[in-house]
Amino acid sequence: MSLLFAPLRGIGRTTFAAFAAIGRIAIFAGAAISHLLRPPFYPKEFLQAFLQIGYFSLPVVGLTALFTGGALALQIYSGGARFSAETVVPSIVAIGMVRELGPVLGGLMVAARVASSIAAEIGTMKVTEQIDALVTLSTHPMKYLTVPRVLAATLAVPILVAVGDSIGIFGGYLVGVNRLGFNPANYLKNTREFLEIWDVVSGLWKGAAFGFIVAVTGCYYGMNSGRGAQGVGRATKAAVVAASVLILATNYLLTEVFFSA
Repeated sequence: MSLLFAPLRGIGRTTFAAFAAIGRIAIFAGAAISHLLRPPFYPKEFLQAFLQIGYFSLPVVGLTALFTGGALALQIYSGGARFSAETVVPSIVAIGMVRELGPVLGGLMVAARVASSIAAEIGTMKVTEQIDALVTLSTHPMKYLTVPRVLAATLAVPILVAVGDSIGIFGGYLVGVNRLGFNPANYLKNTREFLEIWDVVSGLWKGAAFGFIVAVTGCYYGMNSGRGAQGVGRATKAAVVAASVLILATNYLLTEVFFSA
């Protein structure tokens, strides 16, 4: 019997560990939010984090969006041809990019680049006892390390999503006009007519939530990194995995809230 229930016990332990990790991250996120509006503030750290998270993530987010928009146009055209509905390509590319693919792929790209970077940086600071030195200098690590990064990511990722949406729609336009034979004026007209303000706004809200998740997970796993190079490596990997899974789960929940009607 023990051999029969051993796999179930393993699944149970994994499930409980996952929920415990989510709970610890949620407590950490609550602590970060509680420090957002309380001085002291570190504008230099915020600007530096905003530059690292926002500006330097533009190339990877832009390229991802460009190729995704082009591939989406090809797929929709191929599928729509089965029902003589090829004309829906411009509207579906635009809606799909701003509602789902732009925020989600942008969030995942930022998670891969930023969550790992934050976890490695803070984890290294912990290993080299720089965080202990901050405490010795009466500087709160949450205030100095976490809050600027969380605020910067929450504000920067929606901007990245907006840029990615525009580039993705442009990628679909390039493929639609040059590869699929759409009239440029009609393509832009269909895109403009079927795209609503709420579609864009909902994607930006998702971007803000994903940016918050990326920064919180990166900071959490960096702060709780194990000692040595292996500990930092495990923290970096765990930060990317946790951020990616939480982004996908949050995307479903937000989609349910925004578009369930």
